[in-house]
Amino acid sequence: MSGGDPLDLLIVGGGINGAGVARDAAGRGLAVLLCERSDLASGTSSASSKLIHGGLRYLEYFEFRLVREALAEREVLLCIAPHIIWPLRFVLPHDRSQRPAWMLRVGLFLYDHLTGRRRLAGSRGVRLAGRPEGAGLAAHLRRGFEYSDCWVDDSRLVSLNALDAAERGATILTRTRFMDARREGGLWSATLRDETSGATRTVRARALVNAAGPWIARVMQDGFGRSDYSHLSLVKGSHIVVPRVHEGDHAYILQHPDKRVVFIIPFLERFSLIGTTDVPFFGDPAEAACTPGEQAYLCEAVNRYLATPLQPRDVVWSFAGVRPLYAEDGADASAISREYVLELDGRPGEPPLLSLIGGKITAYRQVAERALDKLRPWFPAMGGSWSGGAPLPGGDLPGGDFAGWLEALRARHPWLPAGLAQRLARAYGSRAERILAGAGSMEDLGKPFGGGLYEREVRYLVETEWARSADDVLWRRSKLGLFLTPKEAERLAGWMAMQGLAAHTPAPAGARERSGTGS
Repeated sequence: MSGGDPLDLLIVGGGINGAGVARDAAGRGLAVLLCERSDLASGTSSASSKLIHGGLRYLEYFEFRLVREALAEREVLLCIAPHIIWPLRFVLPHDRSQRPAWMLRVGLFLYDHLTGRRRLAGSRGVRLAGRPEGAGLAAHLRRGFEYSDCWVDDSRLVSLNALDAAERGATILTRTRFMDARREGGLWSATLRDETSGATRTVRARALVNAAGPWIARVMQDGFGRSDYSHLSLVKGSHIVVPRVHEGDHAYILQHPDKRVVFIIPFLERFSLIGTTDVPFFGDPAEAACTPGEQAYLCEAVNRYLATPLQPRDVVWSFAGVRPLYAEDGADASAISREYVLELDGRPGEPPLLSLIGGKITAYRQVAERALDKLRPWFPAMGGSWSGGAPLPGGDLPGGDFAGWLEALRARHPWLPAGLAQRLARAYGSRAERILAGAGSMEDLGKPFGGGLYEREVRYLVETEWARSADDVLWRRSKLGLFLTPKEAERLAGWMAMQGLAAHTPAPAGARERSGTGS
């Protein structure tokens, strides 16, 4: 963006929706700038259940279109990001006190057939007693069902969309706050502030997208003087991480008497991820945290099924994210639709403002496509949809075969420990070679920080993926914060500062509680 030329699109918010719109718009030839007041994925987009899924429980609310579109999108995302997204089998134990077996069979039949499946296996009944599918479950649970969805590294999905946007010409500004904007001379004139230096700048844009997630209403109030967002409901979802509670690669989906479901998902080899809650939230989303009451609720929910009960003291990490949902006043938090809503403010002849409300991480690419469809009257010459057929950075694995590509990576770098090779391949896909280029030994990877993190990877994340603090590296570009001790994390932060790699402002507090276990 040189000189005084106006942008086509100014996007506020560096979560999954903002990054997805930036990628799609840049690929259609628009001049794009995305600003994020802290780090990419520093809010809800790094605090999800980390699933690409249709949403089995939404069938109970007759949201068939939402589920059908999400099921179709699973296949698309699995193709464009096979390194950070992969199939995951879910086991649903049958609890006779909950939904009857016939209802579960009907729901799973619909889940299998609402849209075509090309790569994911269908559902089936399973015996649990004495079989791998029942590992870790209480003895009275003897039968259940099994079906497919997908796992995703949520915060890396955001980073890779932003990276692809940048490589297609977009400007990505992290730690840059949107202050305000006004319509002026047929354009938006917006003020941005660098949160590191305090310096402000003015940019002009033909259209503005508010993708600030749970801060949407605050952006509208502070930036445009609008307070008419009573239809916006903030809902907090909390998760806990505990030492691994069952063997095997499958996850569990467990029914609870309050009609919610709770997942137990294998996490980072050594842990289980358990969630989520759905509770109304009031306050600053940056301060959202998993409360002791929510930890107790999640433990109670899974203890109805586990052979060895969990206690809140078993929790090694917890986090919470806040979703902005479109809802009527008084609606139950767990029943509020996850449908996304696109609100367009702009008459012919004036620059538009488009706000993105709600949605699921699974639908982010569809949200971006439909957002640009809404804006097409202002950009009639922009290109058509394309993002579903182009791999995300690192996702260009031959035939989408991750296992085959990992085997080839290990053959090219036989000195690399198996666990580190697996992690780098999962995080970076084919771009792991950019980190390993020219290295012939572990010493060539530079300073070790603990937990399998080395200097080369840190420098790559700073130079390529906008990492500016130890938190950015340990909790969003990776989850290695679970494997470093507090002293090791402090040493990383100190080293980044000494090398001039760290931002001069403190890392954002974020929406999580941390407890590194060390290694």
